[in-house]
Amino acid sequence: MLSRFRKDVYACLRARGDALFELTDALLCAPGPVHSPVDLSLSAEYRRGHGALYGGLNHGRIDVEQLREVLARLPLPRWPDGRIVLAVDVSPWLRSDAACSAERLFCHVYGRAKSASQFIPGWPYSFVAALEMGRSSWTAPLDVVRLGPADDATAVTAAQMRGVIERLIAAGQWRSGDPDMLVVADAGYDITRLAYALRDLPVELLGRIRSDRVLRLPAPPRLPGTNGRPPKHGDEFALADPATWPKAAVTTVTDTTHYGKAETSAWDRLHPRLTHRAARPGPGRPPGIPNRRPAPHYDVGKTVKRGRTLAVLQQSGG
Repeated sequence: MLSRFRKDVYACLRARGDALFELTDALLCAPGPVHSPVDLSLSAEYRRGHGALYGGLNHGRIDVEQLREVLARLPLPRWPDGRIVLAVDVSPWLRSDAACSAERLFCHVYGRAKSASQFIPGWPYSFVAALEMGRSSWTAPLDVVRLGPADDATAVTAAQMRGVIERLIAAGQWRSGDPDMLVVADAGYDITRLAYALRDLPVELLGRIRSDRVLRLPAPPRLPGTNGRPPKHGDEFALADPATWPKAAVTTVTDTTHYGKAETSAWDRLHPRLTHRAARPGPGRPPGIPNRRPAPHYDVGKTVKRGRTLAVLQQSGG
């Protein structure tokens, strides 16, 4: 199987294939971090000169779509019920010293101190990988996309996940009657919008949300004889305030080997409160249609000193 996979990967290299393939072998067999491509040209796996190495990097061509299809055909890890579990996350390639690198963004990284974080220039990449069962750090990478300055992270993730799932279905990894694929995401993703964008695919989404989020309960039934506009939302459900939690629809208790008793509560039909930080999950106003209620525009003029302002007001009788 490994020999066939290597042949399929080599077929994806359209130009300077030998140099790129040996460079990949040298990168995978490196005993530690690689600080320079020149170090790879000195390894035993790379049998060419350093000139061929830079020629492959500068003029080599890779059929990315074909490589994605090759990865989708590989045997994927499955959970006991036969479900495929996919994880999506963003990992930055920090480029703080590369001032000439295009499309760098400030990437959020955690510092060494407790509760310390930093923003370092770099390239953020969105990875999709299949997870294994149990306490294992092994994953099966399926796709990677670099995020640009003008990209909407949720829109890019939705398109990336759709491509991965469709390729898995085309490769026969999922058939009708199989359990839906599970997508696991971190707290930085808009799960509601992703669920709306992927609603036509056999997929379920599981995402972590911030502990200070405020959700809304379903609107209560309208009583007979009630006047006025019916409410669109119910009471608030604040994650940080247990007093706002109604009775859970489902509660489970499980004994774990490492963490003791684990209790889980679930509520149905909770929805997030829309704010200015998130996009509305659904079709919005079509492009080119003006807003029905445009915001008022004020001409503030130039900034002047207070003494001069008072003098002008006195002259005008204000």
